[in-house]
Amino acid sequence: MSSFFSTRKIFSSAIALRVTFLVYGLLQDEYSAVKYTDIDYFVFTDAARYVSQGRSPYERETYRYTPLLAWLLIPTSWSNPLWFSFGKILFATSDIVAGWFIVRILQSQSRGAMTTERALKYASIWLLNPMVATISTRGSSEGLLGVMVIALLWAVTRRQIVLAGVLLGIAVHFKIYPFIYGPSIIWFLESCPLSSRSEKRPSIPVRNPSLGDMILKFLNRSRITICVSSLATFVSLDILMYAIYSSPFLQHTFFYHLTRIDHRHNFSPYNTLLHLSSAMPDKVSSLKLESLAFLPQLLISAVLIPLALAKKDLAGTMLAQTFAFVAFNKVCTSQYFLWYLILLPFYLPDSSLLANPSLGITALLLWAGAQAFYLHQAYSLEFLGRSTFIPGLFISGLVFFAVNIWILGIMIGDIGAKGGKRGAS
Repeated sequence: MSSFFSTRKIFSSAIALRVTFLVYGLLQDEYSAVKYTDIDYFVFTDAARYVSQGRSPYERETYRYTPLLAWLLIPTSWSNPLWFSFGKILFATSDIVAGWFIVRILQSQSRGAMTTERALKYASIWLLNPMVATISTRGSSEGLLGVMVIALLWAVTRRQIVLAGVLLGIAVHFKIYPFIYGPSIIWFLESCPLSSRSEKRPSIPVRNPSLGDMILKFLNRSRITICVSSLATFVSLDILMYAIYSSPFLQHTFFYHLTRIDHRHNFSPYNTLLHLSSAMPDKVSSLKLESLAFLPQLLISAVLIPLALAKKDLAGTMLAQTFAFVAFNKVCTSQYFLWYLILLPFYLPDSSLLANPSLGITALLLWAGAQAFYLHQAYSLEFLGRSTFIPGLFISGLVFFAVNIWILGIMIGDIGAKGGKRGAS
């Protein structure tokens, strides 16, 4: 009997899973009072319709994304109703393409040259995950961002530095958070050992490197190339969008997120404080929590983790960064879990979560249980009308945060214990 974990079977199953959810979603939207389609998808498609009419996507209230997304979804505004699902199909297809990149990276020499069967087993964490398929087929664009991040990792592992820079620039323009990968990639792309020319003249004493020598060594060709290509791509896209849409582009795509107060469907421990800020803006502290929340988040995810781990395992470092960024984010929704779930297949093979099954099962149960605790409180608030902000939502947010920090500690310990550099070809 042939193994289920063959390329044809896994990818066919992944496609079938998403087609099933797409069809089910159409039926639920048609016949149920509770709609399958995510509310954000209506925001995207409304913005796309405005763009097709020569108007600004920001005329659609709550559209907080790059115009590129609205441009991509213009077919949803075409007259045939079937085109309305074009965006969902695009996002689901992105899931599949991302899965293909995951397999290719796992099969590379930098990841230990896994067999196809073993690589597919780990890639199935993404490809056959009902949560991933549901989020994409409901109309969330996270799959589109996921394929950019995985393609970025693939390009770095293949030493396609210009391509990696372009992908990083596009990803950061599309959604701000992938900029945290920049420090890890730059730190990972260290200089080569001493040149052969130095080795041919052993009689010449080797002097201690000066500050200038260390700077020159740090500023190697790969690091300069990825900085220039990513910055050029990001700035070019921003200039283009600003030329077309002026200040609303900057306000809604970037600046809005600095002062965002979103307390609904938010697992973050900041949830209750953000609710107070939105409900009583004149009575809370003048200290802007929504802006200060970035400080510990960025220090950990964009500075400390890259410096400590990037040279040991780039993919694992990116997972730890993303996990920390989401855990410390002032807004944390279920869609954000996809940001780190897509990187999980690169960490798990050598992790203590698999080496010690009891630890792995405990981590999974606590992570899921903490979410269930929070969702029970949120259901009581939003559907039953009970005030559960204190202590219910506040305590459940802290419990979920504590579980995430514990899991993050396990990840950092596992990655830090690796002896060699992984991720380069």
